[in-house]
Amino acid sequence: MTELSDLVRVADAAVDEAAALVKGMALEAVAAKGERDMVTNIDLAVEDRVRTFLDRETPDIGFYGEEGGDAGATGRPLTWVLDPVDGTANLTHGIKLCGVSLGLVQGQEAVAGVIDLPFLDERYSAGRGLGAFAQGQRLRVRTSGRLDQAIVGIGDYAVGLNAEEKNKQRFALTQLLAEEVLRIRMLGSAAIDLCWAASGRLDACIALSNHPWDMAAGVVIAREAGAVVMDLDGSEHNLASSATVAVTPSLQAPLINLLARLESSPSSATPRVGDAN
Repeated sequence: MTELSDLVRVADAAVDEAAALVKGMALEAVAAKGERDMVTNIDLAVEDRVRTFLDRETPDIGFYGEEGGDAGATGRPLTWVLDPVDGTANLTHGIKLCGVSLGLVQGQEAVAGVIDLPFLDERYSAGRGLGAFAQGQRLRVRTSGRLDQAIVGIGDYAVGLNAEEKNKQRFALTQLLAEEVLRIRMLGSAAIDLCWAASGRLDACIALSNHPWDMAAGVVIAREAGAVVMDLDGSEHNLASSATVAVTPSLQAPLINLLARLESSPSSATPRVGDAN
């Protein structure tokens, strides 16, 4: 199976199964996997189900999951990358802002993605050159003229190792945006940030991180909807970038100017597909 459109359909079917699990399973177990970081029985069940489905449907494509890591991804030309529940902290607190994010990666580029927001009944999908869609409707980014009219989503603050140092940059970003934009939103899910930038609910979103399971699907959805997806310095984004910024084209220049004022500090490490978990 080589047609990208066929692989988007496979991803869509895999995410059907995942979304049903997220909505149907009881939250029974929450375990720590780091300081203020957690995994649930739902995360693990979804990843196992999707991995099994994709191993059967696309045996020649590697798989990398947030919870289990590499399953034959190294050396493969294509790799599925899954975040079984993006927004686990939201899920554990009954906040319905979470999603299943399944991307397809070729080298360091995301080429297809499907994201489902089970509790919002929203499904987003895209393939490179095929456009981005939600509920069967073509997506286009919002046309915005000024930063002071823009709503901008930002990623969560850092937790765990070196969080204090990493958060200096995040706090600085928050302050800069607060002085310039209409409103800031922290939704707790990179998948939602990128989908809502694609659909025009956000004018931009900024995450000072770039974990492949968080970003792969959303990046291609945002890009196919017309967003500029870039690193902090304005260079084109890929999975080796230090950060993930998606913005409607009309705000690209003023946002780059704002980000240039951001004080440099260590950003979170960016695991590559195939690296150890």
